[in-house]
Amino acid sequence: MTTLKLKKDPAAKPARGQEPRRAPLRGVAAPRKQVTLAQAQAERASRRDERAPGERQRAAPPQRAAPTRRDGPPSQSPPSRPAPPRPRDAPPLRSKPPARRDAPLRPAANAAPSAAAAEGERLSKRMTAMGLASRREADDWIAAGWVRVDGRLAVLGQRIGPEARIDIDQRARTEQAQRVTILLNKPIGYVSGQAEDGHQPAVLLVKAETRWAEDRGIAFHGGHLRHLAPAGRLDIDSVGLLVLTQDGRIAKALIGEDSRIEKEYLVRVQRTQPGPLSERELALLEHGLALDEQPLKPAKVSWANEDQLRFVLREGKKRQIRRMCELVGLEVLGLKRVRIGSVVLGKLPVGQWRYLRSDESFI
Repeated sequence: MTTLKLKKDPAAKPARGQEPRRAPLRGVAAPRKQVTLAQAQAERASRRDERAPGERQRAAPPQRAAPTRRDGPPSQSPPSRPAPPRPRDAPPLRSKPPARRDAPLRPAANAAPSAAAAEGERLSKRMTAMGLASRREADDWIAAGWVRVDGRLAVLGQRIGPEARIDIDQRARTEQAQRVTILLNKPIGYVSGQAEDGHQPAVLLVKAETRWAEDRGIAFHGGHLRHLAPAGRLDIDSVGLLVLTQDGRIAKALIGEDSRIEKEYLVRVQRTQPGPLSERELALLEHGLALDEQPLKPAKVSWANEDQLRFVLREGKKRQIRRMCELVGLEVLGLKRVRIGSVVLGKLPVGQWRYLRSDESFI
């Protein structure tokens, strides 16, 4: 049997579905540049920085859809419209600065009153409004136990209601206008004013136990220690008359710039240069010396005995007598103030005090 082989015609079309596969046509393009991860992140950051600051501040977080109820239809809230884009050359929007944590909070206009205001008015303020006493006097009377509220003893800082009844002790009324002045014989080791260098102030000696037994007339109470200030000073190593007063008029008369009240001192000295104190040097102590480049006011200086000088001054600079004596070759061994104006130290013992009597005056 003979097998016939048919010759393929090159012009004949192939059957459908039997077309040969052709390679896709591709244009010739430039090679694509490979971008690293770091470069991609840097490009995204630069694009984000190019956006206007105002757009970033206006951008709000996506709103959450309202939750739907299982037993009812979903809410028909209209969709929120996005903010229109701002032009790139628009000025940035300024955001409101955050509130400071330490800024005081302002109460609301309709806020409830504070607990302190609800408790009532301060007792001393009510007494002043009623014309009974000044605020300082009211506090003194309360501290002394001379004020009662509704029959009970009042305390400092107490608040009372509008219907409270205030009773004043008769002792407060009789001593209302009296501001006390105390005369103290200051010992060595105490400072005249505030405590300094570990030394206690002389006002601590003013108490009931240290009052001079011969002093009578004014009854002592704690209110006399309030606002008690020294009118003049004595050095820590000096003794004698020290005035403590509540009366500003007395303080001004004793230590004011234009004060002319005399202060008398007994000063025990010894010579630091050869020979006794000359008459010329004694005259310099009376007038002609200067301290801190300021001339001193005229003084009275004389011998009280062979080793004591008597000084009468009309001013009181710091350590004045000691510095004056150094300028003429004298060393001060002891200093005692015995008189201020017309008030003398007298027999008042060291470390004790008494009240200035009504018949005494510094002028």
